[in-house]
Amino acid sequence: MARGNSDIDTEKYRLRCFVEHLIDLGEVEVHDEPVPLTGLSPIIESTPKAVLFKQAGPERVELVAKTAGNRRRLAAAFGVTEDKLYDTYFGRLANPQPLVEIASSDAPVHEVVLTDRDVDLSRLPFHPQHAYDGSCYLSAAIDFTVDPGTGRRNVGCRRLSLRNRTECGTNVTAPSDLKRIYTACVARGEKLPVTFTVGAHPLDFVAATMRQGEDELALIAQMRGEPAAVVKSLTNDVRVPADAEMTLEGFLDERGYVEPEGPYGEYMGYYGAIHMDPVFHCTAITMRRDVLHLTLLHGSAFVLDQTDSANISALRTEAEAMRILKATGRDPVAVHLCTLSGGANTVRVALRQRTPGEARQAIATLFGAIRPVKHIFVFDEDVDIRDEGQVAWAMGTRFQADEDIVVLQGMMGMTMDPSLNGRRTGAKAGFDCTKPFGRAGEIPLTRSAARVFAGPARFQSVEAALAGGPLFYADIVEGIGSDDGREVAAALDRLRQEGRLARDRDGRYYLGSSRPGVTGIVGSLYPDPNEGT
Repeated sequence: MARGNSDIDTEKYRLRCFVEHLIDLGEVEVHDEPVPLTGLSPIIESTPKAVLFKQAGPERVELVAKTAGNRRRLAAAFGVTEDKLYDTYFGRLANPQPLVEIASSDAPVHEVVLTDRDVDLSRLPFHPQHAYDGSCYLSAAIDFTVDPGTGRRNVGCRRLSLRNRTECGTNVTAPSDLKRIYTACVARGEKLPVTFTVGAHPLDFVAATMRQGEDELALIAQMRGEPAAVVKSLTNDVRVPADAEMTLEGFLDERGYVEPEGPYGEYMGYYGAIHMDPVFHCTAITMRRDVLHLTLLHGSAFVLDQTDSANISALRTEAEAMRILKATGRDPVAVHLCTLSGGANTVRVALRQRTPGEARQAIATLFGAIRPVKHIFVFDEDVDIRDEGQVAWAMGTRFQADEDIVVLQGMMGMTMDPSLNGRRTGAKAGFDCTKPFGRAGEIPLTRSAARVFAGPARFQSVEAALAGGPLFYADIVEGIGSDDGREVAAALDRLRQEGRLARDRDGRYYLGSSRPGVTGIVGSLYPDPNEGT
């Protein structure tokens, strides 16, 4: 880490600047009127857009929600179009960027400093989020810690529930590096210093949701694709991004899991039950003078596709699935994580199959590599897996439950999945919704749709068109440049009457020999599915 003065632009990845960009894109619903803290969540859930409140709560603070709530906003965060997201994501992962430590006096997040008796968490916009939550919450905290045993810096995402002026509850029960680091501190009778940023650019959240073996603070610079300025906290030795909107400094105390926390609406769309958790003690609040507060939509059933966490998880899971499939010799066309399914439950893959059994191989590969995935649907490359209508059509016409389902039992999955009923392991299912391999071109397996006729005439007559080989009716119409088609049917009938017309089982027309007035048949026809009914 470099130290000293820096020319890094601490406004470029500021949350407020990003929100202004989203407003220009038409992605933000702005509320200029005063809104009580109890009124925030219903408004946030009611619109697919990000929401900017100009006067939230009695303090009339500015607060924004759902800045990463869809794919377009995530692409805007990376500064690319949606079709470039995967390449940009992996390109940045492959190119480490430096961190530059700057002085507190140069850090925008330290423009306002509250310590000692001035610390008052109850003046921050903790707000009710779900009907049965255990308290009011800040849902947009990113935690920064240092493992005392190794010196490795860890970054994650955390919620904070208000207890009093200086204390918050927080959830550290799910498997994570923070849980491992904190339980080791408790075993030694030590506090764990931690600083939370509240009000960060979406790319910081992308970095915070990744579990890497190296210095996780550096992932923030990598995801930005350029050096990032960090600053040392004022009351502990934890470094955080200097361009955040606000930080909460302090520690998790040495008592361990001693206070009940929750319930809270979780990423599956159900409540996580009350459980024992540590207590966070705040020793300092720092912020920008014109701080923009941030909240995340989290865990609201039926609008999970608008939650920040689901969209960030989808990007990461889809990109990783594409990488894995390509690395194992598959030819994926697209991957789509269904954000409404809860967590990373349901993944769809469009696959170009080159050998028999590739769909099942893809299913097995992804289940082995991405633990949270519960259901995988594999489709042919002609299906747009983001189109619910096309998916339903392919599922209804290319899937047989007794042949095309793969069930794996005793598999680890999402610990918060309520269908596990408390079990540690459960079942996963793969659905092969692809056509039978090697039968491309067979008319009963060919998707039907209107023909778009284009191009100049290439033949003078129907007979001249067929002289070059068998053709479908629409190919003949286009080949002679007809904008009608009826004259083609009449010309084919003349050939039939002359005993010179034949057809194959796929319906193509041939110049051939037959009895006058009768169409000849080339080869055998497909079995008639209605025969015997």
